[in-house]
Amino acid sequence: MAVLSKKLDMKVVKNCKEQSDWTSVCQLDQLMENYGQCVQLNQEQVAIFRVSGIEKICAIDNFDPFSGANVLSRGIVGDIKGVPVVASPVYKQHFDLLTGQCLEDETVKLATYPVRVLDGVVQLSTK
Repeated sequence: MAVLSKKLDMKVVKNCKEQSDWTSVCQLDQLMENYGQCVQLNQEQVAIFRVSGIEKICAIDNFDPFSGANVLSRGIVGDIKGVPVVASPVYKQHFDLLTGQCLEDETVKLATYPVRVLDGVVQLSTK
């Protein structure tokens, strides 16, 4: 079950063949461009982003390994040399929103999550 950090209206997804692998988290029009939203997927906090300039929703771990806090959904969204990133609001490390790779430390990489939009509903995969 997905839990949002604020209450959002949910839309029932019908006729989804792989519905058990996907969890609806919010409606697409409820995501503001270049801002993060924290959702819960099973036992994990996931930061989702609707980034202007790319036609996809990005989802990475919300946990910042440098500060030890679940804060990446509150980070600053931008790009570095064309790569969409979020900067941690604590120590300002940049994470690639497509791969989860930390740009300042090649040994640190966050988990990313498959995302799809079905009938205007943002869904994350549990796989």
